[in-house]
Amino acid sequence: MTLEEKQAQLVGFWVDQGDEVVAPLAGEKKSSTRYEEASVHGIGHLTRVYGTRPVDPRERAHWLWAEQGRLQRETRLGIPAIVHEECLTGLAAWQAATFPTPLAWGASFDPELVEQVGAAIGASMRALGIHQGLAPVLDVIRDPRWGRVDECIAEDPLVVGTIGMAYVRGLQSAGVHATLKHFVGYSASRAGRNHAPVHAGPREIDDILLPPFEMAVREGGARSVMNSYTDIDGVPVAADPRYLTGVLRERWGFDGVVVSDYFAVDFLRSMHRVAADSADAARLALTAGIDVELPSPDAYLTLADQVRDGRLPAAVLDAAVSRVLAQKEELGLLDADFSRPPTDIDLDSPAHRALARRLAEESVVLLHNDAVLPLDPATAARIAVIGPNADSVEALMGCYSFVNHVLAHHPDTPPGIALPTVLESLRTEFPHAEITHTAGCTVDGTERDGIAGAVAAADQADLAILVVGDRAGLFGRGTVGEGNDVESLELPGIQRDLVEAVIATGTPVILITMTGRPYVLDWALPARAGAVGAMVGLGAVNSPAPTAGTAEPEAARPVAVLQTFFPGEEGGPALARVLSGRVSPSGRLPVSLPRSAGAQPYSYLHPVLGGRADVTSADPTPVRPFGFGLTYTSFAHEDLTVDPVVAPGGRLRASVLVRNTGGREGVDVVQLYAHDEVASVTRPVAQLLDFRRIALAAGAEERVSFDVPIERLSFTAVDGERVVEPGRIRLWVGGACDDEEAVSTFEIVETAPIV
Repeated sequence: MTLEEKQAQLVGFWVDQGDEVVAPLAGEKKSSTRYEEASVHGIGHLTRVYGTRPVDPRERAHWLWAEQGRLQRETRLGIPAIVHEECLTGLAAWQAATFPTPLAWGASFDPELVEQVGAAIGASMRALGIHQGLAPVLDVIRDPRWGRVDECIAEDPLVVGTIGMAYVRGLQSAGVHATLKHFVGYSASRAGRNHAPVHAGPREIDDILLPPFEMAVREGGARSVMNSYTDIDGVPVAADPRYLTGVLRERWGFDGVVVSDYFAVDFLRSMHRVAADSADAARLALTAGIDVELPSPDAYLTLADQVRDGRLPAAVLDAAVSRVLAQKEELGLLDADFSRPPTDIDLDSPAHRALARRLAEESVVLLHNDAVLPLDPATAARIAVIGPNADSVEALMGCYSFVNHVLAHHPDTPPGIALPTVLESLRTEFPHAEITHTAGCTVDGTERDGIAGAVAAADQADLAILVVGDRAGLFGRGTVGEGNDVESLELPGIQRDLVEAVIATGTPVILITMTGRPYVLDWALPARAGAVGAMVGLGAVNSPAPTAGTAEPEAARPVAVLQTFFPGEEGGPALARVLSGRVSPSGRLPVSLPRSAGAQPYSYLHPVLGGRADVTSADPTPVRPFGFGLTYTSFAHEDLTVDPVVAPGGRLRASVLVRNTGGREGVDVVQLYAHDEVASVTRPVAQLLDFRRIALAAGAEERVSFDVPIERLSFTAVDGERVVEPGRIRLWVGGACDDEEAVSTFEIVETAPIV
């Protein structure tokens, strides 16, 4: 291969980029190179062929097959391009199914279902000639003020890794390579600001932020990785060989391809200011371990000249090219036949919609229920459906859905898929009810004129259902999503005022929050009683005495509160079925429900002094903790048994008896937690070791078994080595991370390093 042919394999080209700003700074960073010039020696990637504007997928497939054939015929080497697309909530293309956002995946605690969703998405992509998907996001949530929380799965690395790995397996089972992002540290940016610096210590990085990526690489077999935009302790990840080569390739044995996040290579020059020019940026990135520059040629167009003049060793260029060619061979591109484009493609089939609805149903989290739910469709009379998200299709979907990501720039183009809103779904689910509707306010506006109409509607109803929350978008176009970071965790706009005004009518209110991040809802939820576990049970330092005095009268609140995280195209019917009782809620919080923005960053994985303490007047205790969620029945967890002694390298075997103590069938998410009571470094007061979803009929019981590699209790010791230390471990099962319902202990008997 000539140097120009090698260089061409390491760049993508955004062949269909118009005026839409669908990526960070895209409006400022369009390639100055024409596609015909860029592809004369071949091309590595074609960027978002289907996902840049609304194009008929069948017509576009014909164009793509012809273009791949041209690359085979008219370039000397005849190597087709990898086609990549966004696929975080489904293939981001017109007329393609839109699934719940990843935060909803986490709420489902159902990796098997997420794997099926990944396989369905992958099959659609492969049918359209797409080879690589830019998902999943494996960033562990550290601060809900960050705009990209809706793209993340959970605040727990085990949940992120387990569910993210399931998505990888599903997508890759269809012959599409998954791309893990954003490697690494992106979600730990200071104050939750997009692209902000990260000042995380090596222990936080190794023990919290890296494990999901390691799981997806070593166990999930992920074939591609994308770098993080951020810098860690002053070193941009895009130029840091410690992570892109040392951790990823040398420690974990990753042999796939690393692609840059869009424009990340040039950001080394323009934003991080560690490169004087594009050539410097290209040399830093390629040497650190970024094989392919996306979305279009920019800095990497200097690589051939840098090899010629000796600034870049030829071996560095050759290693990256070899990996890209190996990927193309693995994908079957080197001998692909592009003579017959697809003609019959259904990107939103009944099977897609069934998966979307099931995942949406499983992700609904019931936060409070005053015995009003489920509603009886036969007796429901007058219902006022209120709120800016009640009759909105955009409110169903996350930032990287095609509707919110692309169609926002094409308001006259229909979505191309059925998107029943919550209002429409309630009218279908409760056909005998008299249902009225008013928005009351917008998602983020300050206009109050609509509140009076909402109050009047509630006054005339037997029940009010309020649907509030977020509108996902990018860079200021929305309340959550990429670039939409916040300083407050109150509901956007005047939505809280709307809810409180409707509650003041005395009409019972069911509150549904449809959001991309958790918001402060202490005003809408009663004080939680009964959890006396790890979060508050480790001594007086973590449990200050209540203040004496006369209690304030209890404020009026909703009779029920449900949390949803952008539930996708079938989110409306899913919510309606939960309200009617055809489906029992089974979602659990994948992220703590915050007390305030000032308590952030917060994680349930905090040491003793990271929680409530009598040495400070600030209380970070969440309103509802990680793992919390109610059902329409009740469950008891009893008789936790565990092997009394476990050695490093061994497995922890435990079991617990789970009983459905209520009068309805339901699904329990059985959660196994641990606390290392004495260690050489501070350890979390609670750490999830495993979880299971089980369905039980009323009165039924089942013994649930866990078989956990003891390495899940490993951590980075004082000397920087990852170890499993000897000592006593407290173990429990309960309804949330702080609920020690069934408790036991066991001993780890010796120290051993983790290889």
